[in-house]
Amino acid sequence: MTLYGGLTADCTELHVDKEKKILVQTRPAFGGNIMAQIICPDFRPQMATVRHKVMPEAESDPTRRGEVILEAFDAAWEDKRVKVLEFVTENVLTVKLAEADIVVSGGRGMQNPENFAILDELAKALGGAVGASRASVDSGWIPYSHQVGQTGRTVCPKIYIACGISGAIQHLVGMQSAKYIIAINRDADAPIMKVADLAIVGDLFKIVPMLTAKIKAERGIA
Repeated sequence: MTLYGGLTADCTELHVDKEKKILVQTRPAFGGNIMAQIICPDFRPQMATVRHKVMPEAESDPTRRGEVILEAFDAAWEDKRVKVLEFVTENVLTVKLAEADIVVSGGRGMQNPENFAILDELAKALGGAVGASRASVDSGWIPYSHQVGQTGRTVCPKIYIACGISGAIQHLVGMQSAKYIIAINRDADAPIMKVADLAIVGDLFKIVPMLTAKIKAERGIA
């Protein structure tokens, strides 16, 4: 049976056009420089896969049970020209971004790689992870594994703290599903301030250490 249906992979947003009765599938294209909206108007089913953490996880239902189906495969299909040479482990500053309930991210406003140490300290005090914008990663201040955005990781933490991040759309699509967003920026008109639940206008190099000290005092951390 031929379906003739398309599949849009790695979507960052899905919504239904009720008038046309089609699924609108949004995903980054051309290296993340544009957000493409893709539709499949002529055939059904309309199919898409969604990037990890774009949507909140469904509530767990312990009463549901899955069926395990074991299939035997002929080893002849294996490509003998491919072999694993080594595994390279990249060190991250704190816990994994995808698993963190709290993410503290830094952008161009961090000014240099050494200043990410204050974000690391805050993240550790909160039991969270350190994230970053593409600008800070491209500047070589922090490894790519910390990048949040459409060309990096998509996160959905309970709290997202953006420090010195302007809030370009490429970054917002990677963290806008966070339950509570805190933005710290000198520029009150920065795009990130408009999506933040709490916007703090000021010098992050004064605010973040004060916040860290307060949290450590409340939690009794030395």
